[in-house]
Amino acid sequence: MKAVLIDAFGSVDVLRVGEAEKPNPAEGQVLVKVYATSINRPDLVQREGKYPPPAGDSEILGLEVAGVIEALGAGVTGWQVGERVMTLVGGGGYAEFAVAYASHLMRIPESMSFEEAACVCESYITAFLNVFMIGEFKDSQTAILHGGGGGVNTAAIQLCRALTPSSKLIVTVSPAKMERVRAIGADFLINFHETPDFTEVVKEYTNKKGVDLILDHVGAKYLAPNMNSLGYKGRLVIIGVISGIKAELNLALMMVKRQQIIGSVLRSRPVVEKAEIVAEFTRRALPKFADRSIVPIIEKVFSIDQVADAHRMMEEDKHFGKIVLKIQ
Repeated sequence: MKAVLIDAFGSVDVLRVGEAEKPNPAEGQVLVKVYATSINRPDLVQREGKYPPPAGDSEILGLEVAGVIEALGAGVTGWQVGERVMTLVGGGGYAEFAVAYASHLMRIPESMSFEEAACVCESYITAFLNVFMIGEFKDSQTAILHGGGGGVNTAAIQLCRALTPSSKLIVTVSPAKMERVRAIGADFLINFHETPDFTEVVKEYTNKKGVDLILDHVGAKYLAPNMNSLGYKGRLVIIGVISGIKAELNLALMMVKRQQIIGSVLRSRPVVEKAEIVAEFTRRALPKFADRSIVPIIEKVFSIDQVADAHRMMEEDKHFGKIVLKIQ
């Protein structure tokens, strides 16, 4: 099968399209004929040799796919060959065929294209897991969402607008993406170039109450302003550490305000745990995609032969929402 291969770790130049062995589904798995996948930040980190796939998963890049079931592994029930599906994968998405656990599949709504479906599993499930399941975000609460126009952050904004329409969303964003972020539902914008310490503007916006939830992928640089911006019983959910992994923490403030700091990853979770997350997402969020209340935001669709250009676009932060890689 055709696949994106890496002979050595490094820049986008290490990516090439070649031939790889077609995988076979094990017990409880299905083989998916991949029509589209998407580019995610962990793909770039894996390409650089800093984020190996979990044991047993494909070393080919790609954490989500949309396509058609090609074959069923032993013991798989409730699914049929030919059904349109989207799913998380531990690896292998940048290829014509990928294996996935049947318990991680979701049926693609008739209203969605393969390219749109390829955007859902990694970014929207990550956002849903951390904002709603872990962060316990409720309607009428206030959140800070870091990351402006990135895939997870735009997904989080859309999910909050659809599932908690009365919530207030503070978003840190670059100047170039402010209007697009506002257009999809942000209530208050902070230019992170001009205001790296956002504590005072958040206090002013919330009348010194602070926020209920912060979704953060920045890490060390934002720890102090994040904790200062959290209100009573506020939750800080950390899903990335692009600015570093070490920072000082005011434990007294955390104790007095009964704050929580929660670290979270999706890829390395056990199969059963991922299945539970997918099931909850299917129940609560997928209907919003089916009725087009949520439409995945796609910056650009590249062909598999343009994979280096797709990675380069993400590295240069020129995208808003998702970058899709068309396989078939």
